[in-house]
Amino acid sequence: MRLCIFGAGAVGSHFAVRLALAGHDVACVMRGPHLKAVGTNGLALRVGEAELRANVTASDDPAALGPQDLVISTLKATAVGSLAEGLRPLLGDDTAVVLAQNGIPWWYDLGLPPDHPPPPDLSFLDPGGRLRAAIPKQRIIGGVIFSSNEVIAPGVVENLSPDRNRLLVGECDDRASARITELRSTFEAAAIESPPVREIREAIWSKLLTNMSLSVLCLLTGQTARAVRDDPAMQDVIPRLLEEANQIAQNYVPNVKRVTRSGPAPNHKPSILQDYELGRPMEIDALVRAPAAFARAAGLSTPSFDLLAALAIQKARDKGLYGV
Repeated sequence: MRLCIFGAGAVGSHFAVRLALAGHDVACVMRGPHLKAVGTNGLALRVGEAELRANVTASDDPAALGPQDLVISTLKATAVGSLAEGLRPLLGDDTAVVLAQNGIPWWYDLGLPPDHPPPPDLSFLDPGGRLRAAIPKQRIIGGVIFSSNEVIAPGVVENLSPDRNRLLVGECDDRASARITELRSTFEAAAIESPPVREIREAIWSKLLTNMSLSVLCLLTGQTARAVRDDPAMQDVIPRLLEEANQIAQNYVPNVKRVTRSGPAPNHKPSILQDYELGRPMEIDALVRAPAAFARAAGLSTPSFDLLAALAIQKARDKGLYGV
């Protein structure tokens, strides 16, 4: 299969190595020192003591890569606008586009089942409707990633979650399709877990529940997820936030599994805190503003999350990393 990872940073580079070693013709849209290193030495993935290395085609110009059978966008929500500009030369007649990002995606309202409560206005996730114009509904495949990775040097990515690397996929209208079955098999054969999901929005909310609570607390405190989880001052705060987050999610997707304080917390900084510390645009809209809009549309009382959202927005805005 000819496939392109669009926005091959840490997570995308991990998947690129796995898929290339599984025998696929992998191209990557990437930039900066990472691109230069990959062009010289290939792409390396470190998992524990092992290092996997693959040769991939890499460019910062999608037009140089040509039409693909599949495009997997691992761009952050703040960068998906570049997908609208760069996607066209990668598309053949039947090219599907897996849109895997944190938070509420811009296409959330497309293909909704009749019994799904109407979502709020999410046009702020796709200003000007550029993505809707560039990616027709029939090309869209929803994706949710569970995998922790870090670019530790140009051209070298370290996987921080060797026992949990998943890419969940589903049609935006949740119908069963041959291409989803084929994609899951392709990912599984490349050591990327991809079990079936009943509803792609259930998977989206399942991951978002942690991001919109614990990850935003990490942003406000500057601590790792484990440090926040274990902080005595947070012992009463986290359950209140999670209860409100669960309430929002289950109002729209009743089958979503509730998230509680049980389970281990990774001892690393979530991406929203990393972006803040590195001065990069932050995924405030997808992780904070959109869930708050869902709560308001449903008439839910979420005082703890409202406060968390307001503080996160102010913190990002004060550093010039977010503007409404």
